[in-house]
Amino acid sequence: MTDSSSASSLIIGGAASSSRAPLPTLPPLALYIHIPWCVRKCPYCDFNSHTASPVLPEQEYVDAMLADLDQDLHAVYGRELSSIFFGGGTPSLFSAEALGRLLEGVKQRIPFADDIEITLEANPGTFEQEKFVAYRKLGINRLSIGIQSFQQEKLKALGRIHNGDEAIRAAGMARQAGFDNFNLDLMHGLPDQSLDDALSDLRQAIELKPTHISWYQLTLEPNTVFWNQPPVLPEDDTLWDIQEAGQALLAEHGYAQYEVSAYAQPGRPARHNLNYWSFGDFIGIGAGAHGKLSHPDGRIVRTWKTRLPKDYLNPAKSFQAGEKALTNDEMPFEFLMNALRLTAGVESRLYPERTGLPLESLDEHRREAEQSGLLQVEPSRLAATERGQLFLNDLLQKFLN
Repeated sequence: MTDSSSASSLIIGGAASSSRAPLPTLPPLALYIHIPWCVRKCPYCDFNSHTASPVLPEQEYVDAMLADLDQDLHAVYGRELSSIFFGGGTPSLFSAEALGRLLEGVKQRIPFADDIEITLEANPGTFEQEKFVAYRKLGINRLSIGIQSFQQEKLKALGRIHNGDEAIRAAGMARQAGFDNFNLDLMHGLPDQSLDDALSDLRQAIELKPTHISWYQLTLEPNTVFWNQPPVLPEDDTLWDIQEAGQALLAEHGYAQYEVSAYAQPGRPARHNLNYWSFGDFIGIGAGAHGKLSHPDGRIVRTWKTRLPKDYLNPAKSFQAGEKALTNDEMPFEFLMNALRLTAGVESRLYPERTGLPLESLDEHRREAEQSGLLQVEPSRLAATERGQLFLNDLLQKFLN
């Protein structure tokens, strides 16, 4: 996962009168590290990424991120990290030496859980066997490889720098480097994509035996090339056929869907992302990184860092661009927009534990969502029905004024 954002402009009905209690326990803590450089900006990408210069400022950027982390330490004293995620951009552009110095600096400041999950995003065009062996020796134990498609015409339309053969080799190199836990990122609903095209990509991904597949539909986002120059995308009927057939194919090969676009072999969901979706805490360091931290007194604060690398590296500028303490009115949507992405939802008790608000504050809107067939009638869980998963925005609207 990369950035997380708050729904600060949305007002939740029925929650304003609820008092927030101190949190009985603090949620798990994760760290998101943003490396903002790419070889080339993809036309569909709305993440904070920038075309890399021939020489990256690795040392300066690592120094800046550790100084950035130092400013957040007061809010996490005594806690340990359960996961770390290097996102971007293309973090695999950085050398193992630079990432090793960063990880060592982080560990000196915050203890690591014994079973910590450390994920690195990587693109096939940046794979070098020696470099990835070195990454594994650093303690990085999970890769997320940005494939998107194995078909050359689709890769060209998406502006990717690799070809299908390089994508296949990347998975093999990951395994040879010692990564027995890796994700393949695939997109569907691509320009002029047919059902057969989409299933061909999925079959190729499954053949490479990743432990996790992220399979999501291409969407046109503002402030991207595709938004201003839209490609011809498949019709809705084709998109529906792709979704149904693809989910059946993944299930047939043992990839269980546990989130809107995430499929995993047994015991292999992405722990870092599960933490996001269950309203866990995370520090964000690096240009444009977002964070969310809970405090024992019940305050929950979202932060975001300076976006432009040149500003982030400027000692005269602040690392943090802003922060916002979530109000009681905002809390239900903030919690549910994450939790309801999970196909099994979350246990109901997690709502008061993670927000400090009584579960009863959701009752009126919960009943309305249940009566609409969008939310499961299950007192011990907050979970969307199959229909609710298809119409998740409509379900979330039930919790808005």
